[in-house]
Amino acid sequence: MGTQMRASGGLVLRCFLLGAATGARGSLGIAPPLLAGGPQGRARRVLPALGVAGELVIDKLPTTPSRLLPPGPQLRVATAVVGSTVLARRAGASPPLAALAGAAGAVTGTWTGAGWRRWVDARTADWKGAVVEDAVALTLACLAVRGSGAVPSASR
Repeated sequence: MGTQMRASGGLVLRCFLLGAATGARGSLGIAPPLLAGGPQGRARRVLPALGVAGELVIDKLPTTPSRLLPPGPQLRVATAVVGSTVLARRAGASPPLAALAGAAGAVTGTWTGAGWRRWVDARTADWKGAVVEDAVALTLACLAVRGSGAVPSASR
C-alpha cells in the first residue's frame, strides 16, 4: 500500500461540511460520497438517492423521533466518519483527521439543527423549518463532495 499524504485544509473543511449535513439528515453522511464516486451502475446511484429522499419525507412526519434520542447522534457521527473516510481515501489522504472533522461536523449539525427546529416550531409550522434545513443540508453535502469525483449535474 502506498504512502498517504496528510489531509489538506480543504479536505478537512469538506469533511466538516459533510458531517454538518449528516447532523441534519443522517443519510447524507454516505450517500453524497457514493454518488460523487464516478461512473457506477444504476442500483449504486438509485439506492443512496432513495435513502436520502425517504429521509427527507420521513423527517416531516409528526411521529418522527428527535434526532437527539439515542442512537440518533451516535449513528450520525458514525455515518459522517464513514463518508469522510471515503472522501479522504479518494483524495489519497490519511483518513484520521478527515474522520475527526466529519465527526465534529456531525455533532455540530445534530445539535444546531435540533435547535433550529425548536426555534422554528415555536414560531410557525415545523415542516417549514424542516424544508429550510433540507436545503441547507443538501447544499453542504454538495459542497463537501465537490471536486471529490464526478458530482452529478442537474442536467442528468
